[in-house]
Amino acid sequence: MEQYLIDTNVISDYFSASLPANGLHFMDSVIDAIPNLSVITQIELLCWKTEAHKELAIKDFINDSKIMGISSDVIIHCVKIRRNKKIKTPDAIIAATSIANDYTLISNNDKDFIDIKGLKYINPYRI
Repeated sequence: MEQYLIDTNVISDYFSASLPANGLHFMDSVIDAIPNLSVITQIELLCWKTEAHKELAIKDFINDSKIMGISSDVIIHCVKIRRNKKIKTPDAIIAATSIANDYTLISNNDKDFIDIKGLKYINPYRI
């Protein structure tokens, strides 16, 4: 069964219901399983300044998710990515986490992720 790592921008769009119908349906099935998040995504989500009820929903979502830490394998992949592509370290960590765990990254960040060697990538806006 395919495993996915969900990027922050997709979670934001999912919670705001701004994904297209096919993307929303796809994300429903991904989130119905235990969602996988990078520790970077966890940090980014917890930094959102929003209404109390939305903040609680995000915390519940995080608590229901599997948080992937920064292992030595993630570091090795992150260094390779950063040496070959101009990309911010947090995005490189997210991509490296996906590669190290053999997950498909779900993001709406084609510019940074589309051409990273070894990264399986899907954009829910293009399903």
